[in-house]
Amino acid sequence: MSENTLESMENQLELFIENIRQIGIIVSDFQPQGQAVLNQKIQTLISDLQKIDKYRSKIEGISIPLAVCTDYIDQGRNPQLYTKDCIEKALYKNEETKGKIDMYRKFKANLLVELQQNFPHEINKYRSLEKFYNTKQE
Repeated sequence: MSENTLESMENQLELFIENIRQIGIIVSDFQPQGQAVLNQKIQTLISDLQKIDKYRSKIEGISIPLAVCTDYIDQGRNPQLYTKDCIEKALYKNEETKGKIDMYRKFKANLLVELQQNFPHEINKYRSLEKFYNTKQE
């Protein structure tokens, strides 16, 4: 799928949305003499839907997360904010995970210091086994 296809579909969707907006304006203050214009706009709406439907086969591989529709578009928010929010959440989780890893490393170091003081013989065996397995894996 080319960038041109996406751009064409985006333009078609913008025309469709503009047509719906105009229909809303006509209907909100409907006058009988506006019936012909309304009929024309409805025909244009049908034509636009048919044009949009032609893009279906060209964009079938695109997957849009449901949250974009429910949390962003339905609430009138910019769907591009979804990507930004996902990246920010990933960065936060990454920092949180780094903090946990650092905490466990410090805990391990403190535990080894305490165990060395109380069980020096066993810790020496542990460290020699740890060195053996670390060199074996490399």
